[in-house]
Amino acid sequence: MCDWWLDETKYAGAEHLDPVYVSRYEQKASYDPVEDVAALCRHGLAEGKTLIDFGSGTGTFAFAAAKEGARVVAVDCSPPMVDAMRARVERERIEAVEVVQAGVLTYEQGAGKADFAFSRNALHHLPDFWKGIALHRMRSCLRDGGILLLRDLVFDFVPSESGDAIAQWMSGAASDPRRGYTARELAEHVRTEFSTYSWLMEPLIEKGGFQILTRNYERRVYARYTCRAV
Repeated sequence: MCDWWLDETKYAGAEHLDPVYVSRYEQKASYDPVEDVAALCRHGLAEGKTLIDFGSGTGTFAFAAAKEGARVVAVDCSPPMVDAMRARVERERIEAVEVVQAGVLTYEQGAGKADFAFSRNALHHLPDFWKGIALHRMRSCLRDGGILLLRDLVFDFVPSESGDAIAQWMSGAASDPRRGYTARELAEHVRTEFSTYSWLMEPLIEKGGFQILTRNYERRVYARYTCRAV
């Protein structure tokens, strides 16, 4: 890579590099992959297909997708996250999941293109310049017509609405940090991470080589895009 290339590990967040935090991550995130897997199944995810999960964390989505018969490449830059996935692969003998320690900006696709890609809450770790490059790299891994399901924290409001919109978001924060994200943690996200506006994110997706098929914003923060590689 060039000497100006970003080291994603330094932007991953200290907590995601902490083995103790990672061991509790699934309980805290409370993520159920059923809806996302079903959405990709409606687009043809099935046995014999290949899916790349960018920023796979501890692999909750990757392992669920593998149950549909797909070959899944689970990519994450955090060593503790990768260790957790590899331990599960070995423990449960899950041959359909290949675990790769890499970031979106450094992952190298092997022979052939993937049919699907998935990413949840990974791109907000990157400044917008790098989001654009990351999306371009995701596209380069997909065949023409391949489907990307992208989920992230994206602000669906204009700057003048920021105070009210962020306050409303924080009003629904968890009270127990073991079972969700507290208002204090959400405030830290706003201050220190790189969630962007929807009216910047959507052009970034399109310039990256995708057509947005569906878009949804829950509570004006939680974005979900279904995209086709064009």
